[in-house]
Amino acid sequence: MKTKLYLLLGLFAACLLISCNDDEDPIDEAYKLANEAQFAKITADPAYTKITSQSANGHIMYKELVDGNTGERPYFSDTVSVRYTGWYKNDWNREDTYIDGDGNLVRNKVIFDSTADNNGVGNNIPRTFNVGNELIDGFSTALQHMEVGDKWEIWIPWNMGYGASQSGTIRPYTTLAFEIELVDIVRQQGYSGT
Repeated sequence: MKTKLYLLLGLFAACLLISCNDDEDPIDEAYKLANEAQFAKITADPAYTKITSQSANGHIMYKELVDGNTGERPYFSDTVSVRYTGWYKNDWNREDTYIDGDGNLVRNKVIFDSTADNNGVGNNIPRTFNVGNELIDGFSTALQHMEVGDKWEIWIPWNMGYGASQSGTIRPYTTLAFEIELVDIVRQQGYSGT
């Protein structure tokens, strides 16, 4: 009899754990929907222009802040030098910072990476990346359409960012925003461009 009771209690505990895990899904789903709503809001804004990714994963939105007007654009296989700041919000319906119900200052806008804070020295030295191998799809898509000297604000949906995976402080399904300046295309010596 005791064995049956222990088995019944064990089964009950397992069901309880499973139901607790199911409770986490609606939270993630709500976060995903909020991030998709923010990206849809940017997509509907006439100040932004749509670029479809060659990967067929979707599109990004961009707004030109500075026109480099050089005509020189990187290819997927090129290495580039860029300055950038990447950020997201924990709650798209709140200001960048706000005071919560307990009087605490909450930093809602999270800057997760920036050349403006290279190793804590804040010297804004450009970083070098291979366009096609080292970057998320949305960042790579933007660079392939920028001219040297351009500075853009870009918005990347979660499926062209880090997707359904956690990356550092970036939760799954996060819409990302970047300010990117394409400083240069780094070419090997002797490269003729043909």
